Amino acid sequence: MARLGWKAFWESGRTHCFVRRKYSKFNFCRKVKALLHPKFKLNGKVFPSAEGLKLYANRVSENGKNDEVAIGKFILEWLDENDFITVKTSGSTGIPKEIKLQKNHVYNSAEATVNYFDLKENTKALLCLSSEYIAGKMMLVRAMIAGWNLYTIFPEKRPLENSDENFDFTAMVPYQVFHSLAHLHRVKKLIVGGGAVSSELEQQLQTVNTQVFATYGMTETISHIAIRPINGKDKSLIFSALPKVNFSQNESNCLQIHAPEISKEIVVTNDVVELISPTSFKFLGRIDNVINTGGAKVHPEIVEEKLSIHINQPFFIASEKDDALGERVILIIESEKQLQLEDFSQALQTLSVYEKPKKIYTTPQLIYTETGKVKRTKVLKLLKPE
Repeated sequence: MARLGWKAFWESGRTHCFVRRKYSKFNFCRKVKALLHPKFKLNGKVFPSAEGLKLYANRVSENGKNDEVAIGKFILEWLDENDFITVKTSGSTGIPKEIKLQKNHVYNSAEATVNYFDLKENTKALLCLSSEYIAGKMMLVRAMIAGWNLYTIFPEKRPLENSDENFDFTAMVPYQVFHSLAHLHRVKKLIVGGGAVSSELEQQLQTVNTQVFATYGMTETISHIAIRPINGKDKSLIFSALPKVNFSQNESNCLQIHAPEISKEIVVTNDVVELISPTSFKFLGRIDNVINTGGAKVHPEIVEEKLSIHINQPFFIASEKDDALGERVILIIESEKQLQLEDFSQALQTLSVYEKPKKIYTTPQLIYTETGKVKRTKVLKLLKPE
């Protein structure tokens, strides 16, 4: 039998055990060789066989520390006989929910990232995101199918601080990147997701040697489907699609994602974009966040980007009802003391007349999801109970 590459092996269905021609389950054990590269290492330990990895995963899922339990459970789920994995959404725009993703689609997504960033076998990578969510799970999948040497660390705000290791690749949320600026020189390639990268953080990243990329995606698209370089000669505000991904817009100018290798259906988002081409776009904001004030439409994300250069505390832009304007723009900021709009007069000068907040609310602590996104609706309900 001719030797097959990993993807060809996957698609052919060849295995060491009998494969039924028709089956309702995916019979994943039949495909498992394609999903576990013999050079895969976890924290320096080699796992050339699925059985050895399962034994390790069983042990840490029962007796592990910190995020090890989630890592162990996901490895077992990835190597079981089901044709899907179950993941939960972050809950930043609503109640968190569980969805099922087909394993062959997950494989395709992982392979696309590996190829796009040229992350061949023996890539030394760091997992510093929670494996409870899609971003952490995908780091594990990429490592297992491509033969990486993956190191894991508790998903904290300074994941590089207590390590002297250098890494070829890692993924972080903006909060971690901000607190890791002094250590980023030890990472060659970094992808940032899970939230917007502020203008202030982008400016700071211009001075680091690490290649940094913002990602666009969601749980439903199995991690990212578009990339934009944040620094270096290719830096851009435009997101470009990964291979075999195309974009369109609906009547509300929201992005629609056509990606047959990761989703059978067209994914319709709530993200308003400027469509540059069928494979590129500029993100403007979420349609459910758009503020209609005095007949003008204001995207909070654009206002936040402008203000982030001048405001150091965590904040966000929202709206409330107004008799004259319909809706008026408001500023919610994390602060122990009461603040006035006059305290930010210089920052507000960068905004148009419609973008300027008409009122400010302070709260000692914003509310975040487990993945670091602000729960805007919940914060507003606590500040302004009906």
